[in-house]
Amino acid sequence: MEMDAKAVIEKARQVFDIEIEGLAAVRDQLGDGFVKLVSACMSTLDCNGKIVVTGVGKSGHVGQKIAATLSSTGSPSIFMHPVEAMHGDLGVLQDGDLMLALSYSGETNELTRIIVPAKRLGVPVACITGMPDSSLAQLSDIVVVAHVEREACPFNLAPTTTSTTQLAVGDALAMVLLEARNFTKEDYGMRHPGGAIGRAVTLRIGDLMRTGEHVAIVSPDDDVKSALLHMTAARCGCAIVADADGSLLGIFTDGDFRRRIDNDLSILTRKVREVMTPQPECVRQDALAIEALRILERRHIDDIIVVDDARKVVGLIDIQDLPRFKIM
Repeated sequence: MEMDAKAVIEKARQVFDIEIEGLAAVRDQLGDGFVKLVSACMSTLDCNGKIVVTGVGKSGHVGQKIAATLSSTGSPSIFMHPVEAMHGDLGVLQDGDLMLALSYSGETNELTRIIVPAKRLGVPVACITGMPDSSLAQLSDIVVVAHVEREACPFNLAPTTTSTTQLAVGDALAMVLLEARNFTKEDYGMRHPGGAIGRAVTLRIGDLMRTGEHVAIVSPDDDVKSALLHMTAARCGCAIVADADGSLLGIFTDGDFRRRIDNDLSILTRKVREVMTPQPECVRQDALAIEALRILERRHIDDIIVVDDARKVVGLIDIQDLPRFKIM
């Protein structure tokens, strides 16, 4: 049966409304069980243990995401499939670990069967369930209740609201632990070296600046012709003007040259000090690489001079280099 556009949007919004209702209900249910779970996770992680998440079906898929989020935000975690656990994967549980089991009904046979073997290994068990009187809850040391009145499924069967609320509880756990363990943005970036976020918060100016023969550094008493030759040799669009001890004085760019040559044909013989821009934009070599992009975009320039703590020239950031490092 074909549905009109209005009916499609209305049905989709109903799903959102039901799941929002479920999220609000579970938010209000958070209490002592969640506090105990956070405390147990902190104790586990402080002793170099890990959080082993387990679940079957949709809860298993949610569990994999929770484990991934925990690990990426500073709380080492792994997902263990309960069926595989019955055939050897229970070996991932080590002394000092914590097992976190997910099941809305709390009666999933494949899951409840591994609780006792896990506890025999000395591993405490926490669970997130919608049924506080379920078998899983009775077997667990810590119970976080996440009960909802209805699924978004019209038959009230397919896990929809329940899986959404499980995911939210997992996110809440990860974020509380992140803050409690003083996990920083730089820590996050270190765990995402291949992504844009990781590059933005870990790459330093010193990691991507041009140095040596790829930078044109001239004296304020050099003439413009000499500066242009240095720029050509270095294949860069500017000459950095520095004094004898390397302290930054100014910058002269190819744009400066083009703007002046029309009105001053003698510019080639003029001293660089006469045509340079004094006190140019600069950045320290230990600054985050993303800071260079912010300066380039804000000032609408192509080059930033890199200096050390004493404001001595150590390199150059050229806007053309940033795409190679996937900063822009």
